[in-house]
Amino acid sequence: MSKPKIVVLAGGPDAEREISIVSGTSVTSALQKNPAFHTTFELIDTPSVDEILALRADVFFPVLHGKYGEGGPLQQILEQTEIPFVGSGSIAAANAMNKIASKQIAKKLGIQTPDWDEVTTLDCCIQPPLVLKPIDDGSSIDMAIYKDEREVENAIPKLLQHRNKILAESYKEGREITVGVICGEPLPVIEVVPCIGNYDFAAKYERNDTKYILDPKLPDQTCVEWAITIVEEMNIRDLARVDFIVDEEGPWFLEVNTMPGFTDHSLFPMAASHTGLDMTALCTKLIEAATQDF
Repeated sequence: MSKPKIVVLAGGPDAEREISIVSGTSVTSALQKNPAFHTTFELIDTPSVDEILALRADVFFPVLHGKYGEGGPLQQILEQTEIPFVGSGSIAAANAMNKIASKQIAKKLGIQTPDWDEVTTLDCCIQPPLVLKPIDDGSSIDMAIYKDEREVENAIPKLLQHRNKILAESYKEGREITVGVICGEPLPVIEVVPCIGNYDFAAKYERNDTKYILDPKLPDQTCVEWAITIVEEMNIRDLARVDFIVDEEGPWFLEVNTMPGFTDHSLFPMAASHTGLDMTALCTKLIEAATQDF
């Protein structure tokens, strides 16, 4: 029998295109080490259904990060092909990418999340200190903490120049905790300790001084329990990473990612490796899960 063809998709039109290419290259390299597969890498922008079908895949592994590639539009195209693909369907992807939608779901479940406001003008009902960030983007794109009203008043007009709306979120100072979930099961918890400031884009991808604590001591397992609950409620498939801040009041849900990064700085493969899943085993497990979804 011929080997199944795995096509790794990367690129896309989103702000995280370059990170996606790094992630996709890493996934491709890992899967090419599995002799059971024939794996190829495809750089895409906004392909049509026919262009995707022309790749003649048995399974797609879309490693795109951002509103188009991770937030539903690409998933809608992949669903139309009726070919198995790794990751969530379009509805779950869209709800997860929309930080307000995911916070509303968390609140409905009784999961603690910082107060927020959808900002479309200079008016903002959240008092500083607060976080301003895109509603539907990731990897700390355009995200920053603002300590006083003057900073907020200066920042909002600049952000609204290239976005119709932004998220203002009450700032919680505490420990940055992330929980990976693979096929419905939690991976080891990771605490992120930036050397300077918060866990922004530079801390994630550009600097090498960020510390990662595997299995940190926490008061309880609430973060893990909430991560599983959110993933199940949102019908998120195959993989996810759920982010929290933990302070003296307990965990605060921030967001859920349906296609975490696969770079050498990325938290999801880092947690998986702690369970004995190297990149090849991890990516193989996700391919197997995708074929079972269909």
